[in-house]
Amino acid sequence: MAMTEKYFRRIIDNVKTAVIAVDENAKATFVNRAFRTLFSGAERGKLGAVTACAGDAKHCGQSDCCRGCALYGAFEDAFLSNKEVSRRIFQKVKSGGQTREVSYSLTVTPLGGGICMGAVDDAFELEISRELQTAKNIQQRLLPAGKWAGGKKYSFMYIPCREIGGDLPDVYESGGSACGMIADVSGKGISAGMLTAFVKAAYDKTAQSPAKAIANLNAKFRELNLDERNYVTVAAVRIDKDAVTYSMAGHNVPILLKTKTGITRIMLNSPPVSNWFDNPTYFDDSISYSPGDILVLLTDGVTECRNGRGEMFGADGAIKTLSYSRTADDFIKNLENNLKNFCENLNDDITAIAFDL
Repeated sequence: MAMTEKYFRRIIDNVKTAVIAVDENAKATFVNRAFRTLFSGAERGKLGAVTACAGDAKHCGQSDCCRGCALYGAFEDAFLSNKEVSRRIFQKVKSGGQTREVSYSLTVTPLGGGICMGAVDDAFELEISRELQTAKNIQQRLLPAGKWAGGKKYSFMYIPCREIGGDLPDVYESGGSACGMIADVSGKGISAGMLTAFVKAAYDKTAQSPAKAIANLNAKFRELNLDERNYVTVAAVRIDKDAVTYSMAGHNVPILLKTKTGITRIMLNSPPVSNWFDNPTYFDDSISYSPGDILVLLTDGVTECRNGRGEMFGADGAIKTLSYSRTADDFIKNLENNLKNFCENLNDDITAIAFDL
């Protein structure tokens, strides 16, 4: 009998469907390999522990949070009714040191002897959710790491409208100068996230000219041989001792510079990084600045943000915010607050970089 049970367990352990066996005390007596892979929880123990529940997993089945838990409730109802129960589960789980929300369909079947078996019906969907969280964590690592570059203090904001964003802010030092680049790729979701990772890797940080860096990026982009639906808009700057050199590629959102005389809207544009043109030309231009000025780079998610009445925040909203902001950090905080007050539901990635000059 023991040998038969051993082989049955081996068979279930190799089934692709995620399977868990739970007793009346909410303790998992068995989880197969597919289940362990999906949830990355404990191999044995309470139901909350094996599913990496973000609640009171240690006291699963006894704590107050179990009263509203759909997962615990599904097993409880199956035990009480002695009938098969199917539920859609929405659960907060811990993964990679962070808490995330997952959803999946679960069918719980009483087996007798005080044991119920749960099978995840859409394990692939749950796996995709887990992979999206991993991709989100990787994308977060692409963001600027510090607050200083080339002797200039900077601040930035990055709020993706989905788990994976299509914007990329980057700040770095080159030749003793502070450099900034902000990119907005076509599309949303996973494909956009992959394209931002490409931009991060392909952008030439060694080029002293922002236009040259964009031209080099365009050359590498063309090697991907993507169709015309894929493109990248870019705004790039290099901040030297008394002037800002800048270049733009299809990025029609203005770079804003706060000066003693007000706001300067820098207008210079070239085609996006794409396969649309055989030999696009990118240009550098420069503008002087004074100590205390603030330089801002924005994506169109900021200016095209709409409220419930359909009104856009616009460049004017960004300019107004900048007009009373004293520092780069002050501007980013004010901008985030103003956007959240203006629009409850963001439907595009929101990204901005600000430099204290």
